[in-house]
Order: sequence, then structure tokens, then C-alpha cells
Amino acid sequence: MNQPTPRSTLPDDLQRHHGFARVFAPGKLTFGFIAPLEGYPDSPGPTMVEHERMARRVDQAGFSSIWLRDVPFYDPGFGDVGQQFDPMVYAAFLAAVTRTIAIGTAGIVLPLRDPLIVAKQVASVDQLLGGRFVLGLASGDRPAEYPAFGSDFENRAARFREAFAIVQRTLGSPWPRFASQYYGTMDGHLDLVPKPAAVRVPQVVVGFAGQSLEWIATQADGIISYMADPARTADMVKQWQALGNPEVFRPYGYGTFFDLCQDPDAPLQPGRVLRAGRNALIELWARQQEQGVAHVALNLKPLSRPAEAVIDEMAEYILPHFPSHTPLT
Repeated sequence: MNQPTPRSTLPDDLQRHHGFARVFAPGKLTFGFIAPLEGYPDSPGPTMVEHERMARRVDQAGFSSIWLRDVPFYDPGFGDVGQQFDPMVYAAFLAAVTRTIAIGTAGIVLPLRDPLIVAKQVASVDQLLGGRFVLGLASGDRPAEYPAFGSDFENRAARFREAFAIVQRTLGSPWPRFASQYYGTMDGHLDLVPKPAAVRVPQVVVGFAGQSLEWIATQADGIISYMADPARTADMVKQWQALGNPEVFRPYGYGTFFDLCQDPDAPLQPGRVLRAGRNALIELWARQQEQGVAHVALNLKPLSRPAEAVIDEMAEYILPHFPSHTPLT
């Protein structure tokens, strides 16, 4: 299919960001995975037995990203513990076993963490990754966690906005200054070490974090939303693209539960899980690429087949249609 003419471009610092530019470019769609890289449809948690080998496999196959979730505790009401390991610790581990794939968070629950510690962790991880880190930030959707941290669930949206700005200022400015309502104060007498490897660490919002789409479009470098109905994707992307500076490309992506049917001709099945054979998926994603979707992050929890077989099939038949990008050097 003919690609649409991009109406905007990435800022130069993000075109050269090894992580962000591998995942996002105007007019193109890429694929990544939400960790863990295994299916566990009948369990709240994965085995993590082959996690290092699978990370190497998706990296070598040419996928664009691995996204790490922030689930500090097991909440039976939520029923999923993600990759179990703390996302910042696990990102540092993945820095040692991968080479080109972007590592991102989807997303750090910012109101439950001190933003200065988040900035320190981000700078450290980005150094270890050589500039491949993409910081995805969320407000959290599990009320049971907030009392454990002594945090107010009701004001999480306001605290998210303030913490978002603190992380941005601390990572991007030498000797930062700020005064905050919910956190601390810096008067320019302290400086963050180390600095990130990249000139700027991109910050994307995961979900909506209690914010308006207008706020996200003007403050963040992009959004990773959640897909509920593919028929509504075009309208959501159009609404997103109408906001913010039209000359600056701010990507729209989504995360979704995913299952690849063994029959390559199986049609799309309705429901919370994106489930189909590869031919229907190629058609869907080609259409969404034309609509302006820049990235799809696949959550493998519902898989009915071994993850390795699914990843290999995607690498052979789907990835050639939607290759990852090569950042500028």
C-alpha cells in the first residue's frame, strides 16, 4: 500500500535517539512486546524460565521494543503480576543481554514513586543501554496499592502532572530548580549524576494517566494507549493528531492482549484479546498504519501457542511488512 505523506517530523534529538527512533517514525508502524515474553493464560504470573533467551531472540529478530510493566505487588483483584521483576532493575539486566532493541516502561506508576529517584534510575539505565531507553509513565489503575504506599488515589492525576515535570526538568537541565506541592524542592545547588546517555530521554504517557488528551499532546513525546475496538482507532488517531504542534511528530501507539491463531487465514475475533491469523492481522495493521498508528505493543499473556512459535511466525511473515527503524547517527 502507498504510505501517507507524513505531516510532521521527529525533533532532531529524537531522530537520533537510539530507542525512540527505532520505535517511532512518521507514517510507519512497528511492533514490540510487553514483557514477559511468554504466554500464561491461566496464571497471574509467568515462569520467567526462558526470559533471557527470549529477549535475545526478539532483539536478534529485529523487533523494535520490549516494554516493562510496573506491578509492585500481587493484587488478586487485578490478577496479573506482569514480568514480576521491578521494571528499572529488569531494564538494567536487559541492557546486558540485548544490542539494538529499545527498552521501555509501560509504564512506571509515577504517583507511587519519588520523581527524583525515578530520574536517577532513568539516567543510570539509559547509560547502561547506550541511549535505548524510552520512559513510559502512568498514574496506576489499582486502588489497593495506594494505601500501602501512603498515597492518595484520588489526587494521583495532579501528582502525576507534577512528578512528570520534575522528572523532565531533572533529566534535562543541569543544576535543576523547581518547587512542588506534593514532592520536594531544588534550588540549583544539586545536580543529577550520571547524566543520561541520550541528549534527551523521551517521556511517553501510557494509558491516559488521568490527563486530558490535550495535556498529553502538549507535554509528552507520545502516547501508548489501550486498544478496545479496532473500528475506533482511526477516530482516536485523528483526534490525537489534531492536537499539539502540527509540525512536531508525536506518535500514537497502543498496547493490547494478543493471540496469534495457528491458521494463517483465521479472521479477526471480537473481544478484549486481539486474536486472528497472520493474514487478517497484516491487513488490519496495514490499515492502521495508513490511519497513523505508529506502534503496537503486544501482550502475550493470552497465548494459546508457545511464545517462541508465535514470535518466529511474526518475524518471518509480519515483520517484513513493518520493519523497525534505523536511528540517525
